[in-house]
Amino acid sequence: MLLATGIGGSRTNAQSAAASPQILESDAKQLLTLANRSRAADGAAPLKWDPALAAAALQHCLRMAQEGPISHQYPGEADLANRAGQAGAHFSVVEENIASGTSPTDPLEIHQGWMHSPGHRANLLNREVDSVGIAVVIRHGITYSVADYSREVSALSQEEVEAAVSNLLHTKGLSIVRDRTAARAYCALPEGSKNSGFNNRPGYRMRWQNSDPAHLPSEFLHILDSGDYTYAEVGSCPPQGIKDDFTAYRVAVLLFRPSGASQPR
Repeated sequence: MLLATGIGGSRTNAQSAAASPQILESDAKQLLTLANRSRAADGAAPLKWDPALAAAALQHCLRMAQEGPISHQYPGEADLANRAGQAGAHFSVVEENIASGTSPTDPLEIHQGWMHSPGHRANLLNREVDSVGIAVVIRHGITYSVADYSREVSALSQEEVEAAVSNLLHTKGLSIVRDRTAARAYCALPEGSKNSGFNNRPGYRMRWQNSDPAHLPSEFLHILDSGDYTYAEVGSCPPQGIKDDFTAYRVAVLLFRPSGASQPR
């Protein structure tokens, strides 16, 4: 996350001085258009609007309007990752730009302020993010703006994770064992633990976790390319050691030679 940037304007608007904050949805969408125009000029893919990120951005923007001095986190407030996660976003990368200035501040002024600040510009043009939610609020003559950027991760159930990996292994010529009990148990063991409870001991076993369960580790691909294994048992479980609300999936695969597994499909 970055330090706050203040962006000012010179015009006046009687409505902006009202005690209740005004939420400017059209300004937020205009900031998205401006961001994607700058990203296109820089060779980056466009950002898509994420309603969950927008909800998190609005929650924080209203808090900034309440507090006055802007900040990425106030006492008693969740940090950015938790705010985004609590709003329903799923992500592997998350970052934030904020701004304030005398209202009404035109969206172009906000955008230009971010583009002229190296850290904020880096967030806005970051090729590692693909989604954004933006909020703009006016209160007491001040415009407050928040843009939350993320790299979106699909929300998958345990069964969907296992199916994705199983289908990929099936395309590589392996038969998939129906019973996932042993693979799930191995998946859930803490790192460094040993499992002696396999009915049919696998010839090879591996666990990994990332934001894309079907992205197989290179070491595992090398083992598959050996052609030594015919059957695979796939299990998934909650990730271990993940900070805050970042989304990741943990997978375990047990590989068996032709005589070492039962009930293939």
